[in-house]
Amino acid sequence: MLQAFGSDIWIAEGEPVSFYGFAYPTRMAIMRLRSGALFVWSPIALTNALRSEVDALGSVRYLVSPNKLHHIFLNAWKQAYPAAKLYAPPGLRKKRKDIAFDDELGDAPPQAWAGEIDQVIVHGSFFLTEVVFFHNESRTVLFADLIQNFRPGWFKGWKGVVARLDGITTFDPGAPREWRASFLNRRAAGTALERILAWSSTRLIIAHGELPPGDPNAFISKCFAWLLGKPATTRP
Repeated sequence: MLQAFGSDIWIAEGEPVSFYGFAYPTRMAIMRLRSGALFVWSPIALTNALRSEVDALGSVRYLVSPNKLHHIFLNAWKQAYPAAKLYAPPGLRKKRKDIAFDDELGDAPPQAWAGEIDQVIVHGSFFLTEVVFFHNESRTVLFADLIQNFRPGWFKGWKGVVARLDGITTFDPGAPREWRASFLNRRAAGTALERILAWSSTRLIIAHGELPPGDPNAFISKCFAWLLGKPATTRP
């Protein structure tokens, strides 16, 4: 189930979850720090098989949700790994008062993973705030919902039409158009995007949809053409 994605980083594909009736595939990432501790990003459903593979990599010490939508499986992971610290993104602590979070994510990484994993909060939206991460060793940037890239045919019938119009397919990938419209403070979002592009990543992981080939920065810039004020290049 776990697939190596680079030096000390792995991904795993999970079962789809329903989001307003749309079946969203899920993807998580695990990064191993120099100490041997494991950093789990956007955890998917924890099966016995997945747990065995994770335990073979090291000790789970950090559980991270990148935004307040990625919370479904947090409790199960925390119960399985009670010694792990659970970090909340902006808005999730208020939404899930039943979860005992240890700390909140900020614009700078905590000491626990500073120097190995960088992060930035993409501010500016009144709807949803996301934390984007960067794994230094593998030069991998990780997006949750700010970039969605569904292949043609993933959503059937009218749902496929809606997905294409919403700008979340391989024809025109990115955040859903209603989320883009919620960024009233585009300067704040642009500042965060500048930091992300300055990482000069060589790999890109997204939680939902196809992992894009090629230059990550070029792909990210295309997905954020709406923010950069540039016309997006779409495929027919």
